[in-house]
Amino acid sequence: MAGIYQGRQVPWWEPVVFAAMAGGMGWGIRGQYGHETGAMIAGLLVSLVLVLVFCPARKPLALARAVAWGAVGMGIGGTMTYGQTVGLTHDAAFIGNWAALRWGMLGLAIKGGIWIGFCGLFLGMGLGGVRYRWREMFGLMLALVGAFYIGQALLNSPFDPANKVLPRIYFSASWYWQPDAQALEPRPEYWGGLLLALVTALAYAGWWRKDGLALRLGLWGFLGGMIGFPGGQSLQAYHAWNRESFQQGLWAWLDPHMNWWNMMETTFGAVMGGTLGLGLWFNRSRINPAEDAPVPELPAAGEVALLAVHLPLLAAVEFLAVPAVDSVYDLGLIMAIIPMAGVAGGRWWPYAAIFPVTLLPIAGKTVNQLAYQEGAVSVGAGWLVYFALPMLVAIAAAAYFARQAPRARDGRNFLRASLLLSTWMYFLLNYAFFHFPWPWAQWTGRTPNGIIFTVCAAGLTVLAISKCPGKAKVTE
Repeated sequence: MAGIYQGRQVPWWEPVVFAAMAGGMGWGIRGQYGHETGAMIAGLLVSLVLVLVFCPARKPLALARAVAWGAVGMGIGGTMTYGQTVGLTHDAAFIGNWAALRWGMLGLAIKGGIWIGFCGLFLGMGLGGVRYRWREMFGLMLALVGAFYIGQALLNSPFDPANKVLPRIYFSASWYWQPDAQALEPRPEYWGGLLLALVTALAYAGWWRKDGLALRLGLWGFLGGMIGFPGGQSLQAYHAWNRESFQQGLWAWLDPHMNWWNMMETTFGAVMGGTLGLGLWFNRSRINPAEDAPVPELPAAGEVALLAVHLPLLAAVEFLAVPAVDSVYDLGLIMAIIPMAGVAGGRWWPYAAIFPVTLLPIAGKTVNQLAYQEGAVSVGAGWLVYFALPMLVAIAAAAYFARQAPRARDGRNFLRASLLLSTWMYFLLNYAFFHFPWPWAQWTGRTPNGIIFTVCAAGLTVLAISKCPGKAKVTE
């Protein structure tokens, strides 16, 4: 069965398979970089795949806006803590405790749904035909921050671990599960605040702005995260609960080389990406990216000013310990305010968000890990190879596509080139982070994931090459 959008046949498996590849590789890479900015890799790759598959014939700026919003939206959920939630399902102290397993999986389902729900919502807002202005996005993001603090007060409070007082609904380490623990370090949770913020955004887009695609894709994203996070963790938990099953046959050789945490992340990403792809396929008739007026909303000086504010704050929160900055800008929703508004109103911002803004923290963390933490390369070589050169390529790509956009007939070439560049840029940076785990060399705990990411990168390359303008299937 095939759906038809703008005269082009799109079989259901195409967005599912390729978005799963993009999500699996992107989320698996996120595991090395963490938090909001690491999650943006998966949001970027999945959004590029889906926009390329479904609507490459529209104007590049509208498509770039949708991709950028999807990437930034994916980063919002990075505020949530989940390591101790995962621990409830596989830590040695909980092996055999089915109640802890169920509670941990429930927590992962809620947190995963919220995380991917934001990506689906904002990607849908870019593709659903409703034009959101920059002042509107700025106001919406401020409203979501307010909803976050209300939700946190309602669902994630009180939090006073010194007196063993924790929220009533709590998915991290607690004395309920370990009453005799002496060195327990409960972490503050934020899922309640983000849940209310997500519900607020879904209501605004779906009810107030009548954006059916944003509402539906947000819910599909929630479904993908709700299934994907506990689904991926099921692999890691099964391994922890049944270690004897991995001490015979092929597993006896392979298990010592398996990074089960990264396998969990890769599986989570593949499931959420495929689910977003299926959700967009079911709602393909609603895809209609809003075009722009001839005069940009934000003047060039305004775009530069927003970048001049955002980039130093982003660098500070990622690489410097500045309490005044961390206390504010380390919250995913606040970190997303300027990018969401800039992408909505600017002609340069969407391309900046896709290329240098997303890359900057990833390149910086690669240099920090390889040059400063491990000494695998010299400081000078690290800055040149893993930061300066990738950033120059990203800045050049953003400038080129922003200049070409007004003259481009459609966004196909932009999407193809962006997918190829982003796929291999992040793959190679992560491969260096993995210390180049060539499958023919001695295997390490990075080799299996390195092979999986190679297959995914090859698949995304095939997708980009196959979407040449002359190769599109059309029907009369």
